[in-house]
Amino acid sequence: MQHVTTYGGCRIIDLPAAAGADLRRLPHIHRLLLENLLRASSDPEQGRQAILNWLKTGSSTAEIPFQPGRVLMHDTTCGPALVDIAAMRSALAEAGHDPALLNPVLPVDVSTDHSLAVDAYASPGAMERNIANEYRRNGERYRFMKWATNALSNFRVHPPGTGIMHTLNLERLASVVTTRDGWMMPDTLIGTDSHTPMINGIGVLGWGVGGIEAESVFFGMPVMLRVPEVVGVRLTGRLPEGVTATDLALTVTERLRRIDLSDRFVEFFGPGVSTLSAGDRAVVANMTPEFGANTGFFPVDAATIAYLRQTGRPADHCAIVEGYCRRQGLWFDPTETPVFTDSLTLDLSTVEVSLAGPRRPQDRIPASATAQATAALRGAAQPAPEGQSPDGAVAIAAITSCTNTSDPRLLVAAGLVARKARALGLRPPGHVKTSLAPGSPTAERYLRRAGLLEDLEAIGFGIVGYGCTTCIGNSGRLPDTAIQAQAEGRLQVAVLSGNRNFPGRVHPQLDAGFLASPPLVVAFALAGDVERDILRDPIAPGVHLSDIWPTGAEIDAALAQAIDSADYQAAYDGAEASAMWRDLDAPSTPLFPWDPASTYIRRPPFAGFAGPRDPRISAAPILVLGDDITTDHISPAGAIPRDSDAGRHLVEQGDPVHDLNVYSSRRGNWQAMLRGLFTNRAVRNLLAPGIPPGSTILPDGQIMPLWQAADLYRAEGMPVVIVAGERYGMGSSRDWAAKGAALLGTRAVLAAGFERIHRANLIGMGIVPLRLPAGVTPQSLALTANDRIDIDLDPALLSPRTQVRVTLRRAFGAVEVFEAQAAIETQLEVETLAMGGLMPLILDRVTQGPFQAGKPQAAILRTDPS
Repeated sequence: MQHVTTYGGCRIIDLPAAAGADLRRLPHIHRLLLENLLRASSDPEQGRQAILNWLKTGSSTAEIPFQPGRVLMHDTTCGPALVDIAAMRSALAEAGHDPALLNPVLPVDVSTDHSLAVDAYASPGAMERNIANEYRRNGERYRFMKWATNALSNFRVHPPGTGIMHTLNLERLASVVTTRDGWMMPDTLIGTDSHTPMINGIGVLGWGVGGIEAESVFFGMPVMLRVPEVVGVRLTGRLPEGVTATDLALTVTERLRRIDLSDRFVEFFGPGVSTLSAGDRAVVANMTPEFGANTGFFPVDAATIAYLRQTGRPADHCAIVEGYCRRQGLWFDPTETPVFTDSLTLDLSTVEVSLAGPRRPQDRIPASATAQATAALRGAAQPAPEGQSPDGAVAIAAITSCTNTSDPRLLVAAGLVARKARALGLRPPGHVKTSLAPGSPTAERYLRRAGLLEDLEAIGFGIVGYGCTTCIGNSGRLPDTAIQAQAEGRLQVAVLSGNRNFPGRVHPQLDAGFLASPPLVVAFALAGDVERDILRDPIAPGVHLSDIWPTGAEIDAALAQAIDSADYQAAYDGAEASAMWRDLDAPSTPLFPWDPASTYIRRPPFAGFAGPRDPRISAAPILVLGDDITTDHISPAGAIPRDSDAGRHLVEQGDPVHDLNVYSSRRGNWQAMLRGLFTNRAVRNLLAPGIPPGSTILPDGQIMPLWQAADLYRAEGMPVVIVAGERYGMGSSRDWAAKGAALLGTRAVLAAGFERIHRANLIGMGIVPLRLPAGVTPQSLALTANDRIDIDLDPALLSPRTQVRVTLRRAFGAVEVFEAQAAIETQLEVETLAMGGLMPLILDRVTQGPFQAGKPQAAILRTDPS
């Protein structure tokens, strides 16, 4: 192996020798990719030349492998992946193979953070009641996860109470530089959550993938990608007094959503970077999926080392990180201007106090403009009676999500607002549901040490648990006053410190939501509505925001009192020792014992060896959709309504009608998930007017649920296609959005544009994503249920970004032809489609011999584009 030397008693790839003078011209992302392929690829020289040649144009069609050092998952993506693995093990055993051949070959960490709901709040003991409900509702799923820890190697579950996966990653799991098998190398990962790039804030390269793609990485396959285009964001200046990292993140999201970042990476550079703490950077990086990129990368510098020390990493490890990064050319230099595909500049001094909303995270507005932003959503309701929830009321005020609660500075700022409000005798009105769900158990310690937890509790922001809660729709029941106000036509709004606010995302009954910093969430909770200029109008009689807003010096003083680096290890150790988790019984057999009566864990029909499929299809359109259909719209989320198809199915199976749990807890039950597809009330099927969400129209004019229509088409041997507009699949990395499409019999999705992770998930399920040509939209196609769409999906004819002929055969006899572009990026994706998806591909490979950790990727999988 070339370019290998020793450092600190370990082998390392000598990056300065490998890249020479070009090293300083490469984006840091490419420096890390170069190190990775030189160490892990079977053809390192070809990859090295591809990366260096990229410098000529800032673009490349060459494919390179990326071998992440670890995988990070959460419980609601882990659950479906484990169901797939358990089913594939069963398929192996049934085919006469040893099921134990299927084992992760690199470390997999799973957080348990997506199942906690805000049932109890603003009262003593709320957290304990919420955790008890979590275990009661999800015990079967959690026992299944414990089975995996017994049956699989390299697999570790962090139990409920250990916090949100991205905070856990920042504070406990990430090493920035690591050693393994005699090598010293950068810490790298992929995660099955779109906000995995939050770790980019401390210089760790990682991004989000779908659960299906992660399964392939489990078993030794590389992530194949074109040498990525990188957009540089040059930061100058300094954030003004009173402006938070949240305001910066929302501004960056607004700016970057204006450009096409599909399958592109983003890296921050310039002198302004050095003015930001690691916490500030992590908040910005967390919003990467909202601005549409793969990464939001900040290189390693002194702020990274300060963060490692703050979070209790040993001094000798901090010295290794700094020494290695300086030696390897991975240390950030604010005067450097690497080569980028494209770049833009943001002056930090121009950032203002902001929110985003009321329906999309990229729609940043000044904090003063909430009334104007909701004007079009308010109806003509009569004024609310005295004591009732008014028009434009804040129904939910939640300090939640990894985005902001991972940064102690933002939580301390919220605590100081609470302290000043408490001193003035202020409390939120009764119609506001308040909650605080920090990213880790460490938050309780530093807030209590600073004396701020009591202040937060006094105004209703007591800790309800450690998990994603409101940000992913586990917001619990709305207050009765909000439900009544909704029924009477008065707009009710959520204000949260989260990262997404799509209609129905925060709560299925709320169509409007604003993203805000934690201190601003508290301010809006105190005001009780968004129908005011929060910066200038009183939030209570005689009290303005400026009266309770903390200064930077006050935040610094409280932080100095709050932070103790010893807290991090102790808090996590205590959470990991959960007695409730320890006492869960779980099987220890290599094969999972499927229970045919289970309504949580069902063996899926797609996790097995694939049979032959006709490559030339004549398909029926089952769904025609407009722009901005997110994975929240596709894959059901939130509480399962008892009168829904999924709810009725579960009740028929014996589940209690009064507590059917949330959809995210049922992702191991394909029958329940199938019945919930596209049932979000914002979904409109354009095949005909008046089709209810989750339904379609058949050629005979009959309207029925998608899952039933799919059964009829399947019985006729008729595949189906989905047609959609721009940004199809934006949002969370929900593999069920692709699995559900596969269960409907979908062979292709034709869309004006795809979000990256969903596009990859479709391919992972054997579905071909096709981009409609410019000027062709779902509306202009004017499809009906009687039209047929002919496509040649022969894998022998598919290649990355090739043109595919699509023929429309109209019911009245006309024929129309156009060329769509295959949204396929790599040869591995072509091979995956040829095998019918990633799971058949994995099974095919494992039957050829066991996967081995560290085995060169080409020995496992052919990656030569020829």
